Amino acid sequence: MKKMIVLLFAGVLACISLPSGAALSKSEVNQSEVKEKIEVYYFHFTRRCATCQAVETESKSALEALYPSQLKNGTISFKEVNLDNKNSKPAVEKAKAEGQSLIILKGNKRVDLTTKAFMYALSSPDKLQDEIKKAIDSMLSAN
Repeated sequence: MKKMIVLLFAGVLACISLPSGAALSKSEVNQSEVKEKIEVYYFHFTRRCATCQAVETESKSALEALYPSQLKNGTISFKEVNLDNKNSKPAVEKAKAEGQSLIILKGNKRVDLTTKAFMYALSSPDKLQDEIKKAIDSMLSAN
């Protein structure tokens, strides 16, 4: 009988100490109010050719020229990810990368600029910058 009373008392204490459903829903509302970040990923392997290196350099330069304040405050981020690194798996899965690629993410929206990046990085970096700007501006205006 004593064991039953002790267990009952412990159960009541546990229920009292848990947060209420109202508090959880308020927390969820606060999280939904936070604007989603734009993440620019450049996926590559350890061994890279001149074009692969140019895609990273030109993409990063474009972001720094077009969105310096957003990079500084974290609204936009640039991440280069080495596909040969075992720790890259979460980023690869998140971006649904299938090899060397340039991918821009915001929430569920995904823009794959891989083909244009490799086409323009060496020969026409201004065109690559235009493509990056077009993709990011559409995501920024979707706020």
